[in-house]
Amino acid sequence: MYSINPTPHEIGKELAKRHKALRKQLKLSQSVMAERSGVSLGSLKRFETTGQISLESLLKLAHLLDRLEDFKLVFQPKEDLGNIEDLFSTK
Repeated sequence: MYSINPTPHEIGKELAKRHKALRKQLKLSQSVMAERSGVSLGSLKRFETTGQISLESLLKLAHLLDRLEDFKLVFQPKEDLGNIEDLFSTK
């Protein structure tokens, strides 16, 4: 199936790629990252290889990297802009 929008698998792989780059930028080994975050080394390796990880483990990694705030917008209701035209109408 072809689509302009990325698939969940593609997003997972991209998150894993960014995580790995950030981990390396901070000069943290996988084992140190796993120990400090409370995520098993196997889960961390699987994530960086396949993009697959549990939500709880992903949040633990984000917390360790001081990136937990990035998740605040996930599933946030969008503003209803349906009545925006009413603001500009000259009734």
